[in-house]
Amino acid sequence: MSISTPGGEQRRPTVVSTGKKPAAGRPASGAKAGSGKPTPARAGGGKGPRKPIAPVKVSQGRAKGPIILFVVVGLVAAGIIGFGAWAAFQGSKPWEERADAISGIVNYRDKDPELVKGSNHQPGPIKYTVSPPVAGPHNQAWQNCMGDVYDAPIANEHAVHSLEHGAIWITYRPDLPADQVSKLAEKVRGNEKMLMSPFEGLDKPISLQAWGYQLKLDNADDSRIDEFVKTLRVNASIEGPTALCNQGITATGTTPRDNGVQMPTQ
Repeated sequence: MSISTPGGEQRRPTVVSTGKKPAAGRPASGAKAGSGKPTPARAGGGKGPRKPIAPVKVSQGRAKGPIILFVVVGLVAAGIIGFGAWAAFQGSKPWEERADAISGIVNYRDKDPELVKGSNHQPGPIKYTVSPPVAGPHNQAWQNCMGDVYDAPIANEHAVHSLEHGAIWITYRPDLPADQVSKLAEKVRGNEKMLMSPFEGLDKPISLQAWGYQLKLDNADDSRIDEFVKTLRVNASIEGPTALCNQGITATGTTPRDNGVQMPTQ
């Protein structure tokens, strides 16, 4: 049989029927049972369930900069806190313990208790067993110790009385370099309960005195100077913090002045 078309006669394709129909309820080939949808073929054409593909892990470098900074900041903070706690503990100690902890200090209060009794006024020159003297008999007049910087030696007898009032007396060899003298003067000038003068015959370039204490040093940059002053100024007084440092002798010279002038009673 032929079908006439506008384009002329064409042969229709022959359809061969087998006469069979798919069984009811049975999925056609390539369809998943119960889903009504075709099951995609497994890659490679193999049979069986498809294996899951493991995810690919991407390695990312950890930023080290912030971590290092955090660690450093933590260590610094811990150090500050630790030092503060140590300083607070040190500050809570009695001043006598802090004084004894200063390296090289000589405690004459322990070595010679009789020497440091005080309140022993004598006129005229006095011979001292410690040089420069740190305690013992002294003139009734004290050397002015309101941050006074003397450019010439002063009388031991007046300076010792100043120590009894809680002053720190800084002495130095006359040949100490000028820059070293200037550094010492900066620690003294204008500070109450402080005085300074050259001293002949020192066995060390610098010697610090408080009532019953002495510390000898090689140079003015030694940090123990500040520690000595901080610990012993006023504290070493055996007449209390109200003992005067003004109204004293301001003249230089190693001979004590017994001019009959009545000095204040403190």
